[in-house]
Amino acid sequence: MLRGVGLRVTRPRVAVLTAVYAHPHADTDTIIGAVREDIPEVSHQAVYDSLRVLTAAGLVRRIQPSGSLARYEARVGDNHHHVVCRSCGMVEDVDCAVGEAPCLIASDDRGYTIDEAEVTYWGLCSGCSPLEVPDHT
Repeated sequence: MLRGVGLRVTRPRVAVLTAVYAHPHADTDTIIGAVREDIPEVSHQAVYDSLRVLTAAGLVRRIQPSGSLARYEARVGDNHHHVVCRSCGMVEDVDCAVGEAPCLIASDDRGYTIDEAEVTYWGLCSGCSPLEVPDHT
């Protein structure tokens, strides 16, 4: 995969890529923790550099929902969207609402050739939603 996009294969890059696949939507600290399980001596900077290179090469996607830390995912190239829990911050993938990328048509493209639309749905996940109490009146 790395060689396929012209990157050298290094232990930190492989470990970071593996961590991103194993922990979708993980923040940097989570990825560092996962990488250190494989390479205990890896530096923060090596992980940051690997994330930057992997993102630039298109192997990893960086997302940053409003008010959230940057997160990384391995699902790239399909212009999917995300749903974010307002309470716990959990992020999940949501496929395009209609059609193919860019999934939405701008009311005025202002002359741009649009190839991607970013949509973030907000709400409460099932674990954070208040339980509905049946009304027995």
